[in-house]
Amino acid sequence: MRRYRGERGVELDDVDRAILAMLSADSRASMTELAEAAHISRAAAHVRFKRMVASGVIAGFTVRLDPVLAGYHASAYVTLSVDQEQWQEARERLRRIEEIEHIALVGGEFDVMLLVRARDNRDLRRIVLEEIQAIPAVRATRTLVIFEDFANLREAPEAG
Repeated sequence: MRRYRGERGVELDDVDRAILAMLSADSRASMTELAEAAHISRAAAHVRFKRMVASGVIAGFTVRLDPVLAGYHASAYVTLSVDQEQWQEARERLRRIEEIEHIALVGGEFDVMLLVRARDNRDLRRIVLEEIQAIPAVRATRTLVIFEDFANLREAPEAG
C-alpha cells in the first residue's frame, strides 16, 4: 500500500485517497458509502475521516454553486500587479469584496489572480474599476472575461 506524506507530517495511504475521492465526488456521502468505496468497515472509515478532519487534510465542507443559476451572469479572472510592501493590506481589502470568489498570490507577469463573479458586465466593470482599482496597493489590473466555465470537470482525485 502506498503512503503519501503531506505537510505537517500527515500521512495518507490509498484507503485515505479512496475516501477523499468519494468525498470530492459527493461531499454528502454517508459513512457507509465511504466505507464501501474504500473497501473497509464503516467504523474504520469513520476513524480515518475524523483523523483527516482533525489533521486539516479535510479543511471544511462547502456548497458548490452554479454561478449563472445563482444570479452571477458575468465572471472574469482579474490579474493584479501590486505594491509588495502593501500586499497584506490589499489582501484584506480584497477579502471584503463579496464578488471575489478566489484570491491567489502567484509568480510570473503579475502578482495576484482573482476569480470575480458579478451580476452582469456593468457590475463586473464597477467591481474592477471602482473597488479593486481603488485599493492603493493595486498598480495595474488585467481582466480576462470567462465566456464558458468548465469548473469541476474532474470528478474526484484518483485513488491509488
